[in-house]
Amino acid sequence: MKNINEELTKWAIDKINKEYQGEISLLLAHDTLRLEEDKGEYALSFFIPETEHAYNLSKTFIIDGKGYDLYPISWNRMESFAEVKEYNTTSLADARILYAKDEACKERFEQLQKRLKKNLSNAEFMYKKSLEHLNIAMQIYQTMVFENSICNIRKASGYIIDYLAVAVADLNHTYFKTTQIYQMEELRTMKEIPAEFITLYEKIIHADGVEEIKQLCYEIINTTRQFIKEKKDNTVKSKPEANFKNLADWYQELCYTWRRIYVHCEKKDSVRVFMWGCMLQYELDIIKEEFGLEELDLLSAYGADDLTPFYNRAKKLEERIVAVIEEHGIVIDAYDNIEEFLKKNR
Repeated sequence: MKNINEELTKWAIDKINKEYQGEISLLLAHDTLRLEEDKGEYALSFFIPETEHAYNLSKTFIIDGKGYDLYPISWNRMESFAEVKEYNTTSLADARILYAKDEACKERFEQLQKRLKKNLSNAEFMYKKSLEHLNIAMQIYQTMVFENSICNIRKASGYIIDYLAVAVADLNHTYFKTTQIYQMEELRTMKEIPAEFITLYEKIIHADGVEEIKQLCYEIINTTRQFIKEKKDNTVKSKPEANFKNLADWYQELCYTWRRIYVHCEKKDSVRVFMWGCMLQYELDIIKEEFGLEELDLLSAYGADDLTPFYNRAKKLEERIVAVIEEHGIVIDAYDNIEEFLKKNR
């Protein structure tokens, strides 16, 4: 019996030479996503087209009950794989060239593989990727909590655990060679994983009830978040020294928000105090990270029936911001009256 993989590779290369000469950069083999029973010699998998016409080489078909898919991946997508922006990192990392239009195309592909390897070894780069994949899982969860259909809940939970698993792989400087096919087996080989991650993963797969699945998804997201948070200090390099002139500019813009809060506190207007407080807290969270400041917790002091603690906390935080600016030798652009302003800004 003829070797199907060899025959298909020969068929594809002949077709390229006859019908797509100079239009296809590479024909590649990739088999990590195949069932164990179907693995053997590398089989053709995808190609990199150079023209619109070249996309016509795409073909799906069945031989002896097995499905085959010869599909295109652009150079732009291959660049995305190298930057770990695409899900199937394995498509770049584990592919093998069957045909190359020329040495330049071959070299370009091999350079992308080297760039991917370099990115995977970069702790800070992969930490950021883990955050991106965690955020996708959290976004899916935010939608899932409003679902009642067990079908939609199960689908969402599958994507949640998948993206969380990728986030874990990121922090282990690796990727899933088999994507979801042998994900559990690959997870077990990783050096560091969140507490109870595999246990929760398995529980989600075996869960039956809507509320049970939602709760388990919350737990696995939470343990992954804590895991990623703990890794931050060891992986993210210290930021370049902040420009505290920018903090002064920020304060000069936001000081009116503090005034709004003080005025509405005095009026006992809890609605406006709350809304402006949320806005200011958002801004405080940003500058806390940007300038490496200590905790700037405003909203925990809020109480609708008594706004005095909130007023005092806002005052304390404003004073702290001003003190930090002045400690760094920055003069806040403030004037006692309009005459002083006009005199100094002629």
